Amino acid sequence: MRIANMSFYGSLFLTRFADQILLFLVPLVIFQTTGSVGWSGIAFFFETLPRFVAFPVCGVLCDRFDPLRLLRLSQALRAVSCLAGIAGFVTLGGVGWLIALSAVSGVLTTQGVMAREVVLPQLFSGERYRKALSYTQIADQVGTILGPLFASLLLGWWPAEGGVVAAAILFLAADGLVLLWERLARPQLHAPQAASGRFFAPLLVAARHILTLPRLRELILLTGAANLILGVTLATSAAMVTGVHGASGHAYALVQAAGAIATVLTLLWTAHGGLSLRTLGIIATLFTCLGGFLSGLAPGLPLYAVGFVLVIGFDKMFSVFIRSLRQQIIPSGDFGKTTGLIVLLNNLSQPLAGLIVAGVAGMLSTGLLITLLTAGASLLCLVAALLLLRIEMAPPGAAGQGEG
Repeated sequence: MRIANMSFYGSLFLTRFADQILLFLVPLVIFQTTGSVGWSGIAFFFETLPRFVAFPVCGVLCDRFDPLRLLRLSQALRAVSCLAGIAGFVTLGGVGWLIALSAVSGVLTTQGVMAREVVLPQLFSGERYRKALSYTQIADQVGTILGPLFASLLLGWWPAEGGVVAAAILFLAADGLVLLWERLARPQLHAPQAASGRFFAPLLVAARHILTLPRLRELILLTGAANLILGVTLATSAAMVTGVHGASGHAYALVQAAGAIATVLTLLWTAHGGLSLRTLGIIATLFTCLGGFLSGLAPGLPLYAVGFVLVIGFDKMFSVFIRSLRQQIIPSGDFGKTTGLIVLLNNLSQPLAGLIVAGVAGMLSTGLLITLLTAGASLLCLVAALLLLRIEMAPPGAAGQGEG
């Protein structure tokens, strides 16, 4: 069983590792090619929007089809998309191929993430589920640490297409590890729901849950605000490190790696610290907001790096808080479709951040823009927290019907 678990977490690591190679190459190459913060924002928009728009569709697919098969399919198709993108880049040229590749890979990444979201609650429950979330995200973050460093080294030896080919190989290896895990662990999952009616009809069920189940709307507001800080941080990171603070691409990779290392430490604390869900949410939200302000107001790279590390590091603690609470609220039979729609709503603020960066580039300094967006997001976080507190303090039955 230990080998089976290592295979499962290893597949997550390799998938994230390959994904981070792609995520590293696109903003850095585009900014170095164009020298424009605005183009960085546009690239971030087209990179992130397809990922999040695909969540509701992928959630429906995970309720209707075998999620493990969908997980493996997403990894294999990501390898194919890398090779197809490289063919276009080599024959036709232009950074547009890198953006398109990231968009396609992002949709397939969403399918893999949603498949994992549906599988984990069926394999674990209670405290074991929270620990499993932490361990899966630790595997993600180890890949996040090594991905930018590996991509940075490759850029010193090969052109960008070498990194894309390496990502394709890693996606295929991740697919093989999932197959090995299935054969060793033989997981027993719920039978998928029989497909009936229109394909998008389940989204109406998901929308009804969001409107009627207590705390879901408030959680969406809270998460959307936190993701606005995360989005503007990611959309401007290459420009801030290599442009505003005048550092090298290697320094940019080190800053990203530092954020990922902080995330691993934060997740270990989350898994073993014995903190309540409420405490997790409070700590993660406060440090995310603090990190946003430090990133925007920093006079030099060291303080900017501290802010970046706080935003990236506590984002995953926030994710464990949100996902654990969401599992308690959403009925298990509708978990995939409802989670997919919620994740879309949660993350629309990330591509919105990219559009804002692109729209105001040249009118405001990048640091001031980060500070203003962080201030607005912090206010929304406060409003959402007060609404959640009011629901918790309401008399039994006053907030609705519970999980259903």
